[in-house]
Amino acid sequence: MIKQFEQNSYNIVPFDEKADIYVINTCTVTNMSDKKSRQYIRRARKKNKNAIIIATGCYVQVAKDEIRKIEGIDIIIGNNEKNKIIEIIEEYRKNNLPIEQVSDIMKQTDFLDLGILTREDKTRAVIKIQDGCDKYCTYCIIPFARGRVRSRNEDSIIAEAKALVASGVKEIVITGIHIASYGKDLKDTNLCSLLIKLNKIEGLSRIRLGSLEPTILTNEFVNKIKNLKKLCNHFHLSLQSGCNETLKRMNRHYTVEEFKNVVERLRKAFPEVMLTTDIIVGFPGETEEEFKKTYYYLKNIKFYKMHVFPYSKREGTKASKMQKQISQVVKEQRSKKLIELSNENEKEYLKEYIGKNLDVLFEKKEGEFIKGHTSNYLEVKVENKQTKENEIKTVHIIKREKMELIGEIVTKL
Repeated sequence: MIKQFEQNSYNIVPFDEKADIYVINTCTVTNMSDKKSRQYIRRARKKNKNAIIIATGCYVQVAKDEIRKIEGIDIIIGNNEKNKIIEIIEEYRKNNLPIEQVSDIMKQTDFLDLGILTREDKTRAVIKIQDGCDKYCTYCIIPFARGRVRSRNEDSIIAEAKALVASGVKEIVITGIHIASYGKDLKDTNLCSLLIKLNKIEGLSRIRLGSLEPTILTNEFVNKIKNLKKLCNHFHLSLQSGCNETLKRMNRHYTVEEFKNVVERLRKAFPEVMLTTDIIVGFPGETEEEFKKTYYYLKNIKFYKMHVFPYSKREGTKASKMQKQISQVVKEQRSKKLIELSNENEKEYLKEYIGKNLDVLFEKKEGEFIKGHTSNYLEVKVENKQTKENEIKTVHIIKREKMELIGEIVTKL
């Protein structure tokens, strides 16, 4: 959307500045994200009572009736109308009448390709390869907000990656709503074949994968990707629970035993691999015994990091109607235990890297330091006089400071 505005001679300003047009790209993954979306809409109106206020995104897609009740919105557009945002604004300016365009996302069968996008971030860029999800986990509203799986044309993805590399980008992040499903609606392509082609792009240093469904990581898949030199050895695997009974109620399509096999497969195939995950605590019906199973399962597997989320009830999902909803107090207690476990794991992992040499892609300056990430997503910083942004340098790790590694550039003798 920013690109569309820039191409039509609009100036982009920070949200906190007074503007003529405010676009709030809403999220609906949790109740808190709904609340924040509403707050941003109201904040925008307070900043400029004469501004054009536009609400779009996933909250709009699933709850346009709620959005409509918020005072001060001029334009409401769905996810599939984002590519027409300029002409919708022009129509509003012409007639000065409220506009609402939200099509049925469930009927959308093609990927909304916005073309090649240049990025201000010259170090790392995100490439969206697909939209939608067909998995229907019982807690998740996203399939209703994003629709069925739609994959982007492979040639379009490759062309954008090449353009980004030509502009100076060294690392691309492959993302989407459910990237493991990439290609299921197309002929002769899938995530694996796409990665193989991206790996051949000259000048590209790194390919990083977004969140992955563990079921895609079969022996065959891992054997095909393990020799891709540009693929980062960091995998974010969405586990959600370490208890089979809970996973079944969530409608997750694997068992904890199958997930553990995937973890072992990746650790064997990729040297220094780092694994991170998402965990939902307090899912309806999660007994103390089920939570203990999850806790000890996670303690045994030892993820580098765990993103812990208390279950958030989403109207319209099967889980919202389930019996035995868990109290907020219990959710917070369980979250705290898993966050503490995650922090312990992270400190333990980081300690192992003191004294080692690591290749770091430096991304941004922060005071006296410049920070970047290793291929396996460890955050490293050195004094900023030692290097500059968008360079990959070998760093000798001296110490750990909180959850960061501190080092110095290795100079050739």
